[in-house]
Amino acid sequence: MHPTLQSAFANRCALKVISGLNNFERDRVAATVKAAHHGGATFVDIAADPALVQMAKSLTNLPICVSAVEPEKFVPAVVAGADLIEIGNFDSFYAQGLRFEAEEVLALTHQTRTLLREITLSVTVPHILALDQQVQLAEELVKAGADIIQTEGGTSSNPTHPGILGLIEKAAPTLAAAYEISRAVSVPVLCASGISSVTAPLAIAAGAAGVGVGSAINLLNSEVAMIAAVRSLVEALGTGSHRNAIA
Repeated sequence: MHPTLQSAFANRCALKVISGLNNFERDRVAATVKAAHHGGATFVDIAADPALVQMAKSLTNLPICVSAVEPEKFVPAVVAGADLIEIGNFDSFYAQGLRFEAEEVLALTHQTRTLLREITLSVTVPHILALDQQVQLAEELVKAGADIIQTEGGTSSNPTHPGILGLIEKAAPTLAAAYEISRAVSVPVLCASGISSVTAPLAIAAGAAGVGVGSAINLLNSEVAMIAAVRSLVEALGTGSHRNAIA
């Protein structure tokens, strides 16, 4: 695992900024990468596309994670310089009516490990599974070679309240998954989907070693606002002092 990631996970303050599994718009991806870099994120997660990887590496020295649900797409992205890979970011498929069941995610993990044996592998556990099934799948994924388990659930929650209470409601499914899974596996758990600067500390308290944030950053309409959003998450995680210590 990349030393920067190891350190952040060990200190339970990792912040992954996600540009989107299906986001191949160069300018939008670049803006997200720059926001992650200037805002102080730990690493960035982009679509598994070699050209995007090369562009990202020209913009930042942060570790680059690439996401896909087709294992063969990882190989050229890794050749282009990706530091780690992620099976998941399933959220973008649910609106299309596509589901990822436990057997399929486990099969994708085995296929990916056959293609790429050494690279750091993160795998998302689908929130459509019951919580006990999520835990069971996480345990099986680690046995199959997953180095990081990511949770999700923000797209399934429908907050009924505005403001802070609504933010907590939105994060509840992924927080619950992080709590249960982190107690069952020995690898870092990254709590993602529906997380904000309000709920990031709750994710860490629940047992996560870090958080992943996408739309709360990449849907903003200016780079200044995006950088500010990343910085607020960094502050919420208490990573500022840690970053200064290793700078």
